[in-house]
Parts: sequence; C-alpha cells; structure tokens
Amino acid sequence: MSARACYVESIEQKPPTLPGPHGHTCPPKAIRKLIHKNLPRDPRGNCPYNLQSTPQSTFTGFPKNFKELFWRHSKNCSPDRLAMLCGQLCQINMAASNSRVDELTSYFKTHNKIKEQQSHSAKVHSVGWSCDGRLLASGSFDKCVCIFSLGTDRLKQETTFRGHGGSVDQLCWHSFHPELLSTASGDKTMRIWDTRSQKCTANIATRGENINISWSPDGNTIAVGNKEDLVTFIDARVMKIRAEEQFNFEVNEISWNKDSDTFYLTNGQGCVHILSYPDLELLHVIKAHPGTCICIEFDPTGRYFATGSADALVSLWDADELCCLRTFSRLEWPVRTISFSHDGQLLAAASEDLVIDIGEVETGEKVADIPVEAATFTVAWHPKQYLLAYACDDKDTYDRKRDAGSLKVFGFSSE
Repeated sequence: MSARACYVESIEQKPPTLPGPHGHTCPPKAIRKLIHKNLPRDPRGNCPYNLQSTPQSTFTGFPKNFKELFWRHSKNCSPDRLAMLCGQLCQINMAASNSRVDELTSYFKTHNKIKEQQSHSAKVHSVGWSCDGRLLASGSFDKCVCIFSLGTDRLKQETTFRGHGGSVDQLCWHSFHPELLSTASGDKTMRIWDTRSQKCTANIATRGENINISWSPDGNTIAVGNKEDLVTFIDARVMKIRAEEQFNFEVNEISWNKDSDTFYLTNGQGCVHILSYPDLELLHVIKAHPGTCICIEFDPTGRYFATGSADALVSLWDADELCCLRTFSRLEWPVRTISFSHDGQLLAAASEDLVIDIGEVETGEKVADIPVEAATFTVAWHPKQYLLAYACDDKDTYDRKRDAGSLKVFGFSSE
C-alpha cells in the first residue's frame, strides 16, 4: 500500500444500508467504535484516521483503496473481526507512511544546499515557478519583476520586467503556458508578461491597490484582490473584466479549486468562504481557525487544501468533504505563506519564526526545516523537483537598514 494512499474515501449509504461488493453493509455505529479502538497511533498517540458518524463519509482519512480491501477481506466477518481488520489495514498504511517520512528525511540530509540571488533593491514579496519549472519569478517592493532560469545547480537571471508604478505584491504563472506570468501591484493594475518576447502583453486597470492574484487552473480567469476587499475577475482570453465582487470583511488570500468552478478566499474572522464560479454564489463558510485566516493553497492533485492562520497553525482539509484532517503546529508565529510540493507529499509553511517548516502531508510529521535570519514572506515549491524557493525580510550585510532584495532556493545536492 502506497504511503500516499491515506486519503478520504467516501462510502455513500442509502437507507437502510449500502451493500459492498460481497453483499456486506457499511459498518454501523457500534462497529465504528470497535474499529476506532483498533486503529494505529503515531509515537505521540495521535490517530491519523477519523471515523465520521455521517453516512456520507463513513471512513475519513483512511487509505484511498481501503473500501476495496475492506470488502475483499471482510466476507462473513464478525464485528470484532471487522474492527481488527480495519486496524491491520491501517497499520500497513501507517508503516508505509513512516517509511516514506524516513526516506524524505534522509533525502534532505543530502539535499540541503541553498542558492541565493540578489537582484532587487527592496524586499521580495512573492516568488513562483513556471509550470514547466524552467523559470522562477520574483516580485518586489522595488516595482520590478525578475525572471531567473534554473540550471543543474544554480539560478541565472534572464531579465527584469519594469512598468509597474507600485509594489509588486503577488504574482502567478499560467497553469499550462510556461511563458505567461501575471502580476498584481499597488499601482491599481494587473499585468500579463510574456517571457519569450520579454514584454508586457496586457495591462488591466482595476479599482484599488492590488495585493493578491490567482490564475484559475483552466487558464480562463484571473482573480485580483485589493486592499478594499474588492475582488476583480478578469477573462484572460479577451483581457476584459467580467465581474467584480465587494466583500464586507477582510479578504486575505484567494484561490481556485482544480476544476476552476469554485472560488476560495480567507478572511479576518478565521473563515474560508467558498463561492461558485461564474455565478459567485456563496456555497459554504468554513470556520477554519480561531484567529485570522491568512493564506490558502491547494495541493496539485486537488484532493486537499491547506490554510495558514494567525493562531500559528496550518490546517489540512479534504476538498470534497470539507473536513479538517490534521493540523501542523510546529511554528509559533502567524503563518504567512504555505506551499505544496509537486507530488502533494510535502507542505512547507513559514512565518516570523526563524525557520521554514517542511512536513509530510499524510502524517503531519516533520521532514526538514530551513533556518532563516528574518521573517519569511513567500515560499513556493518547484513543480517537478524538491526545490523550495523563498524570500525573507533579509537586510544588507553592510547596511542593516537596507533591504537585501534577495531570494533563495533550498534543496540542491550538498554532495
């Protein structure tokens, strides 16, 4: 059983019960309690599996192929035997997950080299990789966007885009056109840049100072949020504004689901608001954290999303069930930025802590950490490798009042 297999599997029931492949029915409440007693625990006594009482999600957090294995091996089993079977199957999955954590930990012991680039004259607010991983972009308070190419063991600056009249606060690449990059700026514009022609191909005026941007996975829509909590939706095919939505609460970060038909945003009350798109009708409001919900990120598979909060926690959510699977609690300051690795197995989180935390998604266990000298503004995993780009509030070595304007990449081989 794969270490990645720990995933939410829904077993829908129709009254009174739903038969399995061998004629069995889903375990009732009494058997769920027996199963829970047999579930494995990690070294700290925590159980990564959650038995829901609702018929729509009998097993939450169990291996992806648990349903098939359960019915295959549970023919004519007594309730006690069913409970023991669940525990055994989950024990196998946990052993595989622990093995995977050990492998990842060992990997980063030999791949912990950091490369640094100093190309901006002020602090870097945002970094991001093109979809093919060949290019890395950085946006800065100095109003510029720098583009770097990735070599075998180093970064090389290719070009600098100028044109914004204000700070470049966030950037986002097209999900399948590796040459197209979007940027949001405090100059009340959103721009599209083409790295082939090295020119700005679109300049859209908006109604406020922009602080965040998110390009939908299907490439059709760009959402831009400003300081006044207004989100502007731009049709990227014709470069025209299609809709504007004003919110009466603090909007912190925005994102899309994998199918681009649902829009997510985090707010100052610790909630995640989920809207349909293009109708922009409110579907759900999740109370995710007791403190301000600062950032949100979907994993590449679309199975999970994670949120970072002022309560210093990162919470992992099942995107279909909208239930919290686990939390990551190793940081002590408000979580500013998070990023999933290309395979969805790792989650990086950063804050004002002098360390960037890297955890394994399925277990929550720590895999590695990156020491830093200042608060971290942004992190971004490479789309194909275990390389993490990040930027901190670093100061110049010789003039501590001056921003270093640097970005770094962690994960190069140290051998």
